[in-house]
Amino acid sequence: MSKKKFSGSISGKGYYIALGLCAAAIGISGFLYYRNAEKTPPVSSGNEETLGNHQAVIATGPDGSVIPDSGETPKISLQTVSPLQGQTVAVYAMDSLTYNQTTRDWRVHNGVDIAAEAGSEVCAAAAGEVYSVYEDEAMGMTVVLRHEGGYTTRYASLDKTVSVKPGDAVTMGQTIGTVGNTALMESAIGDHLHFAVTCDGEPVNPDTFLAQE
Repeated sequence: MSKKKFSGSISGKGYYIALGLCAAAIGISGFLYYRNAEKTPPVSSGNEETLGNHQAVIATGPDGSVIPDSGETPKISLQTVSPLQGQTVAVYAMDSLTYNQTTRDWRVHNGVDIAAEAGSEVCAAAAGEVYSVYEDEAMGMTVVLRHEGGYTTRYASLDKTVSVKPGDAVTMGQTIGTVGNTALMESAIGDHLHFAVTCDGEPVNPDTFLAQE
């Protein structure tokens, strides 16, 4: 090979090497640009606090001061009415034991027992929806209503004939059944309503629930 041809060959290879290096440099620059762009934090509205890779909205007052977060979701207040007019013969007791006349032992009591004549109308304590209607082995004929705010109300020891079914919408004060004596665990009381309340699955004193304004 002549010196002239060898020089031309080297020159051609150098051109392609230089072209390849330029392409690689462009690719690396593009990669770095997009990687840095992904790390750029979003524009803050002034009411946000960055927590790791997340943002939390901070509540502020009219003067710009931060309103402390209590960490609790406030419960709504429902309009309520007593489900039955009668005499309370057993009170709510989840923090202490009460004597059960039927089973003749001491146990907690998750509701209130209201005595009234058989056939007396039992009404919905608040507006809501019928969740279930069933006959419980221990507590007899039972209707469970769901309400706003995570509340449920349970009406047990009813007469076996009820006037609502699952899925029905009910208004506060609407008749859902009548007083019976179907709760085997409380049969010694006689004709009565066992009324219980829960909020997010936790027992609530029915008197506190009914005292809402």
